[in-house]
Formats: sequence, structure tokens, C-alpha cells
Amino acid sequence: MIRRALIAAALSLPTAALAAQCGNDASGFEAWKQSFAQEAAAAGIGQRGLDALASARYSQGTINADRNQTGVRYSLDDFIRIRLGSLDGFAATGRQRLNANRGFYQALEQRYGVPAGVLIAIHGMETGFGRNMGSEPVVSSISTVAYDCRRSDFFTPHALAALQMVDRGMLSPGQVGAFHGELGHTQFLPANAIRYGADGNGDGRVNFYDEADALASTANFLRQKGWQPGQPFGEGTQNFRVLNDWNAATVYQQAIARAGERIGSAL
Repeated sequence: MIRRALIAAALSLPTAALAAQCGNDASGFEAWKQSFAQEAAAAGIGQRGLDALASARYSQGTINADRNQTGVRYSLDDFIRIRLGSLDGFAATGRQRLNANRGFYQALEQRYGVPAGVLIAIHGMETGFGRNMGSEPVVSSISTVAYDCRRSDFFTPHALAALQMVDRGMLSPGQVGAFHGELGHTQFLPANAIRYGADGNGDGRVNFYDEADALASTANFLRQKGWQPGQPFGEGTQNFRVLNDWNAATVYQQAIARAGERIGSAL
């Protein structure tokens, strides 16, 4: 699928006639931004989004992280030890969080059918329950990987979506996230944030740096991907397969399922 089809799918807006030229180092980034601004404007991005793009900087930290990826090659036991510390300790913390806000998790389960334990496990695994949501400006990091030739087609729709989020007031221009533009409590990529964002605190807006909104959006994402309410989510089930849409690493899916089962349901 060519870039224009990806952009159209992400934003459902008209696309530009010409695509910005990708590059493999910082030397072409400013020229790319000028071309990409035309592409973004043709896709309906407003002035606030265009201003955010103009202020974006080439993120060498993002490039370093992208180049040094090795994939998840741990055994499940090693992954749990490295990522969670221990399954029992992580689940105990998760149950404390559930008991402290049971009504909220009950409402999410009733609306989306995703057990509290799964949502809490994802929240803890992604950002340590919001303690570490990243250090790179989202617009800069996502623009950098959209410009980089390695995966430009994949990240271009997310870069446009990030600019659209700035336009809508869903993202401040300097808001920080992870190295590849993942944002908020559960680390959504911007196009997914646009598509699956849900208002969890009832204030009429979606803010992924608000815990309630991020968890409601996570529940909505899983439900839209095929989560079956009231059904098990252990290995071999339909719901376990849905976890692949959240993270493609099998050990990650296994850790979510095992921790989620131990944390339990709010109902």
C-alpha cells in the first residue's frame, strides 16, 4: 500500500499530490518538514498543527533507539523478572489500584467488557502506572521516524495524526512521550489515539495523559479489535489473540494475561 493510501486510512482526509522526501540522517530534515507541511495542509491539518511541525527538531535519541532495537527475545520468566519484578508483587500492586478505584473499573468493564486486571496490567507494563511516560517531544520524535527512510510509510500517518491531535487540543505541541511517538499512560501511537480515544472522566475531551481517558481508550481499543466480554483471555483464546494487536511479542501478551488473571475483575 502506498503512502497516500495509508494517510487516507489514518485521517480519512484528502492527501497531497507530492510526498515529502525521506532521509537517513539529520541533513535533510528541515527540507522534509517544509514539504511535509504542504502534505499536512492538504490533509486538513490546521495552523496549530503546522506550527508544531515547524518547531519539531530531529530527534537523535529516537534514531538511536530505533537503530538499536533487538526485539523481545527473553523467556517469559526473564521477561517478567525484567519488566515486572515479580508476578506476585506486580499483581499485588495492581489489586491495590483496583480496590482504590473499583467504581471506575466497574464502569469500564460494563461498557467495554475488558476486565480491570487486563487494563491495569497494561498500564503497569507500559509506563509503571504513569510514572514513566517518556522524555522525547512527541511531535519531534514521530516526525523524525516519519522522515527516516526505514519506516516512513508506517509512521507518516502517525505523524499526521499527531499534528491533528495538536489541532484538536488533544496534545500540547511540546508534550513528551516515548522514542517512537507513543504517548500517555498506556503509550498509544497517534493514529490509534485519534481512532480509539475515549473520554473516561466525563469532561468532554480526550487526554491520553489523564489516567481515566487513557484506560478508557485502551479498553475501547481492545473491544474494537475483537475482545469478547465475559470470555477467558488465557493462551489459546480469542481474547488472547486480541492482545497481539496491542503488542506483537508473545511474552508480552503472556505477561498481560497472567498478571490480568491475578489482578482480577472489578465486577
